[in-house]
Amino acid sequence: MSLHLCNPTTFSSLPLPVSASLLSLTTTPVTNYSASVPAIYRLTAPAIAYTNLSFCNITLTYTHPGQNDSIIIETWLPAASSSSNLTTNPTNHWNSRLLAVGGGGYQAGRFDLSYAGMQGGLGEGYATITTDAGLGSDTTARRWALLSEGNVNLYNLLNLGSASLGDMGLIGKEIIKAFYGKGPEYSYFNGCSQGGRQGMVLAQRFPGLFDGIVAGAPAVYWSEAMGGFQWPQVVMNEGGEWPFGCEVDAIGEEATKQCDELDGMVDGIVQEVEGCLRVFDPFGMVGREVECAQLGGRVITITEAAAAVVNKTWHGRERVDGRKVWYGLVPGSDLTVNGSGIVATNCTEEGCVGRANPLGKDWFELFVEKSSTADVSNMTHRELDRYVKATKQDFGSLLETDDTDLAEFKRQGGKLISWHGLIDQLLSPKATERYYQDVSAIVSETKEFYRHYEVPGLEHCFGGPSGNPLELLGQLRAWVEQGIAPEASPVNVTRLDGTTEARVVCPYPQKAKFDASCIGGACWTCEDAIRPPL
Repeated sequence: MSLHLCNPTTFSSLPLPVSASLLSLTTTPVTNYSASVPAIYRLTAPAIAYTNLSFCNITLTYTHPGQNDSIIIETWLPAASSSSNLTTNPTNHWNSRLLAVGGGGYQAGRFDLSYAGMQGGLGEGYATITTDAGLGSDTTARRWALLSEGNVNLYNLLNLGSASLGDMGLIGKEIIKAFYGKGPEYSYFNGCSQGGRQGMVLAQRFPGLFDGIVAGAPAVYWSEAMGGFQWPQVVMNEGGEWPFGCEVDAIGEEATKQCDELDGMVDGIVQEVEGCLRVFDPFGMVGREVECAQLGGRVITITEAAAAVVNKTWHGRERVDGRKVWYGLVPGSDLTVNGSGIVATNCTEEGCVGRANPLGKDWFELFVEKSSTADVSNMTHRELDRYVKATKQDFGSLLETDDTDLAEFKRQGGKLISWHGLIDQLLSPKATERYYQDVSAIVSETKEFYRHYEVPGLEHCFGGPSGNPLELLGQLRAWVEQGIAPEASPVNVTRLDGTTEARVVCPYPQKAKFDASCIGGACWTCEDAIRPPL
């Protein structure tokens, strides 16, 4: 398709959902476009680089009348300029498919990671799309959370939660139809974290809109995720002690050493998480000396407070009455993340104070306290229980993504792949495992339409000794278009000696096992594993 159609006239009769009203539409022909996208930013597809690509950028702004919102959808359509050589640059061809990309944190889309995902899709010939849900590109919710002190902007939350996603799919397909003269043959969604949650929303609330969805580290249980972000800070507040990050790190490093070989392979990766929780006691580290980076390398001893917060973080949030209510992060995950993790503290020579993760802190201050000046840094255990309950009561219908009845998604032929790094430092991988178990309990033959992958050694969306599962998007496409269900999926793992090894991750409940007798070739295979109900 030629770029001469990249003008507003082409889209002058664009139909919108009945709930939407057009505010503006701009078209920008782009030629000689070059990009190089690292694999980690594509999440589930390999790195890509290209030059001399042409496309049409359609930026559409609309509102839901009466809601005072302004939502931007940005669509990139592969096209040929008058000087393009379609033979030498086949990416100027549209592959007849739509690829929507998700957001992260409080950003619905139209930010750096979304654009990286779009660049990758464009290089493979996809028409690709993102929405900002009317929230802009702010990394926090402080600009858009409140209408006024005491009054949450519920329409903005509705747009973040689900409404903008349905709009994106519907409007995106109409934009494609207006430009190419036909709609996409297949439509896909790819996202992680907030983007993973968005993918789950599309399967749950808009079955039939997308043929295939890849959802990484999804914040499925929103209320519990917010509680999990704040839980370690509450543990430290209740104990009245805030350990140095070096203490927490030392406990985590020792856990990895002691639990590494539980899976039969010494590689710096904890795969047998439950086994590690059984055999490693963080309190056994109390009194051990450690060089502390926060104190310029001075040697200090690990405190009981450090062991306590690590133990509580691993085992998950519990109520004031002692009843466990949610899952924790797992041994091997980075709890401090150089001062930005959920067990982070701010320290001086005199000692430390808590440093809450901004995702949870902003949520409880802006949406539960409904105040731009609230400070929950000193939150108590009882207050956290109340805040999580209030989140469910006040905002559950807007943001929770835990509907396990995917029967309609299955009936309409949709295919879903979720994946989660086992050393995710923000969201517990047990939550996604729980979701898959619950779907399997109520929808028959779950494997026919939904598969879940755990990735040992992978952090939140990317990072850690394991690389991303870079073939999952391609495997999803084969599942949707050819009926080839995904089985083992390749990953590259960086070993302790710095070399890279080809391994696999497996569809749940299977686990990857190493064949010690293997000489070259595929030494990792998927084997059945017993997974107790969570």
